[in-house]
Amino acid sequence: MITRKRLNELPLHLMILPALLLIVLFSYVPMTGIIIAFQKFIPAKGLFGDQRWVGLDNFRYVWNLPSFKQVLWNTLFISSLKLILGLIVPIVCAVLLNELKNEVIKRSVQTTIYLPYFLSWVVLSGILIDILSPSTGIVNGLLGVFGMKKIFFLGDNHWFPFTLIFSDLWKNFGYGTIVYLAAITGIDPGLYESATIDGANRWDKIWHITLPGMRMVIVLLSVLSLGQLLNAGFDQVFNLYSPQVYQSGDILDTFVYRIGLLDAQYGVATAVGLFKSLVSLILISGSYFVAYRFANYRIF
Repeated sequence: MITRKRLNELPLHLMILPALLLIVLFSYVPMTGIIIAFQKFIPAKGLFGDQRWVGLDNFRYVWNLPSFKQVLWNTLFISSLKLILGLIVPIVCAVLLNELKNEVIKRSVQTTIYLPYFLSWVVLSGILIDILSPSTGIVNGLLGVFGMKKIFFLGDNHWFPFTLIFSDLWKNFGYGTIVYLAAITGIDPGLYESATIDGANRWDKIWHITLPGMRMVIVLLSVLSLGQLLNAGFDQVFNLYSPQVYQSGDILDTFVYRIGLLDAQYGVATAVGLFKSLVSLILISGSYFVAYRFANYRIF
């Protein structure tokens, strides 16, 4: 029997119907392509044609590739540092901005650090290539002024991973800062007033009021970010890397792109993608469990 409450909720369900259809169409229907990971796939025969099944051979082939372990290490190294710095820097920046009393300066800085977040990596990559150029770049020009040796940031295997990490931090930390500033605004101002009466200085207030007040948001965002451990940033790496830095900059996503679309090894590329998806599923599931246990976070 349909109750009045159900009838009142019907418009809400109809509103989310288009989004659900898009999710099914673009997220669940394509999952049928997972079978390619277990086939020696020939496109001319079609997805459900008479393909030769090879079991786990594609996975074994990938694992035995000399470059795969290096690619996996690159992915974990780059994404781990991105996650760690992407957590610490926005917290520090949010606390510092919160301590500013001049609202004009505060809002100006807040807007300035937030702007790069809206630029695509296609645009930012062009900017970085120009300013980091070993011959005409501003950065190397400054290094030359101080008598330092010029650095090929985008062509040196030692410097390239750190260039990816810090450029990603520059692009995204402004967004994280906004999130933590919002968490700070939820702290009771009476706590700061009481601390002032008790003789607490600014550092005492930050350590004993501001940071504990942000704790739940910090825990929530940190554990939920674990699910992105194997996502080192395809857009960024694809627009910045070159064959000479494959050793230190090649990640799982770019590896899949090359081996699948450029080398036409569709079964092998799908196997790598499936491996990444399964690991991400485990990490996301575990992070949601941890978020529920320690931050009382619920999906619904």
